[in-house]
Amino acid sequence: MARILSLDYGGKRTGIAVTDELQIIASPLDTIETSKLLDFLKQYIAQENVSDIVIGLSIRFSGELNDIENQILPFIEKFSKEFPTIKVHRENEMFTSKMASRAMFEGGMKKKKRQEKGIVDKVSAVIILQSFLSHKL
Repeated sequence: MARILSLDYGGKRTGIAVTDELQIIASPLDTIETSKLLDFLKQYIAQENVSDIVIGLSIRFSGELNDIENQILPFIEKFSKEFPTIKVHRENEMFTSKMASRAMFEGGMKKKKRQEKGIVDKVSAVIILQSFLSHKL
């Protein structure tokens, strides 16, 4: 089987998570400057077999799309042109940053480490991917 990637897409940085080849376990991969994201994905996909990518769907509590969607949609278009065989999925990312911070706290991570935004982004990407996997099965 192939891996599934997940993105917690942000204006400055993007958290990335990935499954194992059996698509059972989601693990944090990296946090990348969003401006360098496509280049990172090109390198990663050249080395690893990736079948799907899950990108967080940024929705407000009211149901409206967040402003970041104006950056995500063009990214998806570029990604789909570059990798036409990789399926793109969207997964609601509401509250993933809060859930990530809570998980890190409950896991015993020190406060200074929890405050590093890049770590929260990676853990948020894991939560997005785990959510996708839970209803994919």
